[in-house]
Amino acid sequence: MSIAPPQERLHAILARHDIVMATLNAGPDPETFVALSRELAELDGVVAAIRAYHAMEDNLRGLQALLVDPGTDPEMRSLVEDELPEAREAVANAAQDLRVMLLPRDEADEKSAILEIRAGTGGDEAALFAGDLFRMYVRYADLKGWKVEMVSESEGTAGGYKEIIAEVKGRNVFARLKFESGVHRVQRVPDTETSGRIHTSAATVAVLPEAEEVDIAINDSDLKIDTMRAQGAGGQHVNKTESAIRITHLPTGMVIFVQDERSQHKNRARAMSLLRARLYDAERSAKDAVRAADRKAQVGSGDRSERIRTYNFPQGRVTDHRINLTLYKLEEVLAGNALDELIDALTADYQAAQLADQDQAA
Repeated sequence: MSIAPPQERLHAILARHDIVMATLNAGPDPETFVALSRELAELDGVVAAIRAYHAMEDNLRGLQALLVDPGTDPEMRSLVEDELPEAREAVANAAQDLRVMLLPRDEADEKSAILEIRAGTGGDEAALFAGDLFRMYVRYADLKGWKVEMVSESEGTAGGYKEIIAEVKGRNVFARLKFESGVHRVQRVPDTETSGRIHTSAATVAVLPEAEEVDIAINDSDLKIDTMRAQGAGGQHVNKTESAIRITHLPTGMVIFVQDERSQHKNRARAMSLLRARLYDAERSAKDAVRAADRKAQVGSGDRSERIRTYNFPQGRVTDHRINLTLYKLEEVLAGNALDELIDALTADYQAAQLADQDQAA
């Protein structure tokens, strides 16, 4: 049976909703109007769920009252007895939905993200697989209406990528992609394999929330910035201008190198964006480590050394090892169409763990 959400918190949310509505109707200054409009957009869904929950509770209480009322005629009593199980289930489901909505929110969930994919063990086949993963995320982003912008890439000798970094811009990008961090493994017969032997290769995915300047403070004195000519392919442009940027964050030793844009200004902006994201991610990871010190790592811990998923081509299956979920939809997953099935299951598992922690602490 579902545990009811705390009534005092529900009343506080309803009261806050009334205050926000009244303040907006009074015509506040533009800055306050924008801030309160955003808050109202977040509150509306929760308030609707609370009111629906209260209505279901009222309905259940009404049925229970009829059942114990000696004046209820037998025919009505029979109807009530038939309706009670469904009414109890509706209240329990509404309570569970509310508890999920009231879980502590990850402040980074609404942010855009930096997607980093690196070929691991497996040589050329690992680089090809890294390319497959990148295309999967690009297709998924297209389905979500997100925009993907390349930050840097290093192509494999036989295709694919040794490393590729991109910005994925949109609403709730990090919330949907954050569980993709980790080691992805592929099992398939490479095109160059004449004996039909299955090879196993791997690629590492890292998803970092994109950080704004307000999220992470970087002092200019902590940076060593070098400019240089772009390396690799690029024609005459490579030899003429020093557009490539290397930024070293002295306190951490973190080094960011970006050369893909022809403009030094654009490369510097991308390098700073990537540096902020990595520093912000490191700060979040340190906090998560402290919180999780007394328990086993959960889904969403962001441990990028953990093997999280296997893509098996001969059997046409994808298995997520964290939740023991197997889908025989390999092509649909790689096309981005079925990726939501994995992400939804991972999100539900994470929320269930959060609810269990709350119940244990209560």
